[in-house]
Amino acid sequence: MKSESMTVVEFDIRGQICPSSLLITLREINVRQKNIRSGAQQIVILTDNRDATITVPDALSNMGYVVSVEKKHNYYVIEVKV
Repeated sequence: MKSESMTVVEFDIRGQICPSSLLITLREINVRQKNIRSGAQQIVILTDNRDATITVPDALSNMGYVVSVEKKHNYYVIEVKV
């Protein structure tokens, strides 16, 4: 559930392939981890790399985040929250 004070930060990494898409995501998550864990931010990642829909959620789930993946027309939306 999104609170009124929560901001959504979107990263468009379409065109990146794994492991680059995973490394970019991990860097951005680590920079913002305090805000994500406090519920102040939610991260949304846009990717067109199907492998990233497995590697990114697996890595972030192992870090304790709640991750969902939704397929859009020609890309995927990965949402990261606590």
